[in-house]
Amino acid sequence: MNVLTIGGSDPSGGAGIQSDIEYFTTFDIHTFSVITAITQQNTTSFGDVQKIKSSMIKNQLESIFSDFEINGIKIGMVYDSEIIKIISKYLKNKKIPIVLDPVIKSTTGGTLLKKSAIQDFIKYLIPISTVITPNLKEAEIISKIKSSDKNSIEKIGKIIQDKGIKNVIITGVKNKENEICDYVFEKNKSYLIKSQNIPIENHGSGGIYASSVLNYLMKGKNLKDSTIFAKKITLNSIKNSKVYGKGINITQISKSDQIISDLFNSISKFSVIPKIYEKIPECQTNFVFSKVKPKNIKDIVGVSGRIVKSDKQVIVAGELRYGASKHVATAVLEMNKKFPEIRSAINIKFEKNMIKKMENKQFIIAFYDRTKEPDRNKSKGSSIEWGIKNAIKNNEEPPDVIFHEGDFGKEPMTIIFGKTPLDVIYKVRKII
Repeated sequence: MNVLTIGGSDPSGGAGIQSDIEYFTTFDIHTFSVITAITQQNTTSFGDVQKIKSSMIKNQLESIFSDFEINGIKIGMVYDSEIIKIISKYLKNKKIPIVLDPVIKSTTGGTLLKKSAIQDFIKYLIPISTVITPNLKEAEIISKIKSSDKNSIEKIGKIIQDKGIKNVIITGVKNKENEICDYVFEKNKSYLIKSQNIPIENHGSGGIYASSVLNYLMKGKNLKDSTIFAKKITLNSIKNSKVYGKGINITQISKSDQIISDLFNSISKFSVIPKIYEKIPECQTNFVFSKVKPKNIKDIVGVSGRIVKSDKQVIVAGELRYGASKHVATAVLEMNKKFPEIRSAINIKFEKNMIKKMENKQFIIAFYDRTKEPDRNKSKGSSIEWGIKNAIKNNEEPPDVIFHEGDFGKEPMTIIFGKTPLDVIYKVRKII
């Protein structure tokens, strides 16, 4: 997969072309680049900008498009109207994802887009892009509206959409609960993506966010999944940021663990299944995915809190980490001993009519009776291990589902198993 990044050179490596190349290389994506300007900056101050000659920008673009297949484009620093018009001319008919990162000022205060070029930025670049990712200050400049509350932010998003783009993500808005919110506007809907606030002043997080959105869009993911992924990667880059100079931190990108990433994506899909909140049990839900040949639950990723229902929504309360789930992870561990291909599972509410649906869908179903569990097992707290072992002892094939109907003070439960989290999601959708 190949990406083209268009932007300025940052000698500190914290942002610009240097950061983009480092980011995409981490994800095994080959990066072509077109440099629009050279900046003089470090972690404490911003000095000067030297724009690249228009003829050279044209030549860079021509050399890329005449030789290589490009799967996605990121536009960063464009500096002035002349550069904007050249870029627009070359990209306006491209049928690939284009992410526009409106770089207007550097973290250390330098001007990266001339005030006189803002109207041309709006006129020529916004309509040719798939999505634009301004922070709140950049969104205010583009829309010419100051935000005061959630309603005004939504108005800003709609105004930017009216300038010729379907998708807008306004990033990094702090709410009253000290959470960081990204406001996402698609053609016919809008929604919020929230996260914890990490109070670390940094250089480079905006570029990493835009690159992450493009990363997922190039892989055919929808905008919501791309935004959730971008939020996760950007938060990690801030958490891992380092002090290299005498000023602010520089963000650090690291390739995400594939097991965590796959589970994260499947949880995102689970949370938007219609009426799935009705299937969350009183003890809440966990969703897990294990390494190959897990030795114990520390080799299995789960949600540190739970997947919970809030009114008619499903919310992930906690983060994904190894060893975070005891019960569902133990079920996978026990199943994996006999059927090594089974590495993922989710627990949902037990309903007799759902078991009937499973039978109609030709699911392999297993059952254990918790009332027959030996007292010595109960005292050790090893019910899941005992239950799964008993449920599958006569099975020659791995069951899709194992359930029990509860015991005194114990809620009935259904666990759906699969080879991967996506396999589990496929089975859940078949019975909902």
